[in-house]
Amino acid sequence: MNYLITGGSGFIGSHLVEHLLKNGHSVINIDNFDDFYDYRIKIRNTLESTDNKSEFEFTNKDHDVNRLVSLTESAQYKLHYLDIRDKDALNAIFNAYKIDLVIHLAALAGVRPSIERPLDYEAVNIRGTQNLWELCKEFAVKKFICASSSSVYGNNEKVPFSETDNVDKPISPYAATKKACEVLGHVYHHLYHIDMIQLRFFTVYGPRQRPDLAIHKFTKLISDGQEIPFYGDGSTARDYTFIDDIIDGILKSIKYLENNDNVYEILNLGESEVVTLSEMLSELEKALDKTANKKMLPMQPGDVLKTNADITKAKTLIGYKPTTNFQNGIKKFVEWFLGNRINNS
Repeated sequence: MNYLITGGSGFIGSHLVEHLLKNGHSVINIDNFDDFYDYRIKIRNTLESTDNKSEFEFTNKDHDVNRLVSLTESAQYKLHYLDIRDKDALNAIFNAYKIDLVIHLAALAGVRPSIERPLDYEAVNIRGTQNLWELCKEFAVKKFICASSSSVYGNNEKVPFSETDNVDKPISPYAATKKACEVLGHVYHHLYHIDMIQLRFFTVYGPRQRPDLAIHKFTKLISDGQEIPFYGDGSTARDYTFIDDIIDGILKSIKYLENNDNVYEILNLGESEVVTLSEMLSELEKALDKTANKKMLPMQPGDVLKTNADITKAKTLIGYKPTTNFQNGIKKFVEWFLGNRINNS
């Protein structure tokens, strides 16, 4: 199969690329190596996911990424350095390849930054996604997986969160863009018969996690003996989901789409194990054998109080079955972090 993946050099995307390549599939990766965080991390992700052992001496982004494109070029893997807001560039990709299925992971991420840059989030997350759907329509690509987010639930009072719950009250621009894409996705399914699964990811963590996310950030700060920003009283809680379980859910979603027609589904991919901020920090302290120095701060605008996934539908429909509990997941993450300090600088 020939898969187009957007954001294939990011945290989740690079793991997915790695799995697909190892299983003999062809991958077209579109990534713009956005400056949201250090582009060198995405270069390392790409090299790891393609089993490329090349050494890099970094100079500047354009030079480095173009060199990366050249290094990873093969019959099975193609990397394209472009932005999903550029429809003409995307059109050239769709025109050049026979695409069987699109897995759309690229987005401007982060709840708090979206409050500061709402128009950028609209342009990338909504308009960029529509560019892909318009091209799927034009080139008759009928299978599409889209990354949504648990943030669409906002401060949902009913727990665990179910796909049938009302999600009309997001509390950040980021969440609103993800909800908008779920709604627009149904339009393209209804009008143009694009089979689609929208995956609501719940706080994904594990090796290659973005450095701005709490587990990675806290691990680095604790390791370096620095203060960690601790928002609220520690009672906020998340349904942390290990990367291997997320990849399993995506792969099973791909299989379901390939074997079924007239599909539009929204699925929660979580662990169904709620962990408070205080508990998360405690597990990190145990794994690192260090005590955190907390800087107490008030809750941030846009942060939800709790996430908790009802994964019954994903279990029933695609056979999703998460297997990594939080304690083991944290140990695996810390082992990766300590062995890859160069990736965390």
